Amino acid sequence: MQTLPTLFVSHGAPTFALDPGLAGARLAALGRWLPRPQAVLVVSPHWMTRQPQATLSLRPATIHDFGGFDPSLYTLQYPAAGAHPAARRALELLQAAGLSATPDADRGLDHGAWVPLMHLYPHADVPVFQVSLPAWLDADSAWDYGRALAPLADEGVLIVGSGSLTHNLYEFRLGDPHAEAYAAEFAHWVRDAVLAGDPERLRRALAIAPHARRAHPTAEHYLPLLVAAGASAAVPASVIEGGIVHGVLSMDSFLFGADFDPSQDPAPTA
Repeated sequence: MQTLPTLFVSHGAPTFALDPGLAGARLAALGRWLPRPQAVLVVSPHWMTRQPQATLSLRPATIHDFGGFDPSLYTLQYPAAGAHPAARRALELLQAAGLSATPDADRGLDHGAWVPLMHLYPHADVPVFQVSLPAWLDADSAWDYGRALAPLADEGVLIVGSGSLTHNLYEFRLGDPHAEAYAAEFAHWVRDAVLAGDPERLRRALAIAPHARRAHPTAEHYLPLLVAAGASAAVPASVIEGGIVHGVLSMDSFLFGADFDPSQDPAPTA
């Protein structure tokens, strides 16, 4: 079976579900280009737990875990099937790595999972499960978390770390087209580290990158990038540009272990 690449996706604000913009179009192209996975695993900062957990729901509910947005957002559903065998395998791998990983039979998909998947696999026809983001992870342990899950990529599972390349909600301005210079500078620094295949720079980004503390007042939306990169640790890596929205949210995503260009889209949209 072909080893799948791994993906870090910036999931933006919940409004990304209704306003795909550049990032949504390019995720859709990526979904058409990638080999069809047997399942998708999503690690999201919107499900943080003390110890790792994995969802075992046969038909995970669509969780609307946000407030104050367009009422139509709360009617959206992402009716993908769960991925029970793959989730069980993820638990085995985490337990083999010495982690106290347990199942969650009831939890659905948070917006860090279903919002980007609405663009990547819009027909909800690929089974999906989530693995939680332990609250105690730091940069090095997030990388190791990805390494523990890496065998799934050899077994037909697309490993997705869903976060945000920049994430300062104190400066979030809904719909503002003006991009703050600091967010762009931080995003470019990380992009250069990804393209250079430099794991040390990626792991140290929140300590050494320009404007790191302002781009990420807290680390949880950056750590999924390290999970995805650690699960691959492969070159080449591709940048999926998404621009900056709402003033401060970089929508760039990264594909690790494959060379993707949106012009390779087998079914481009008009």
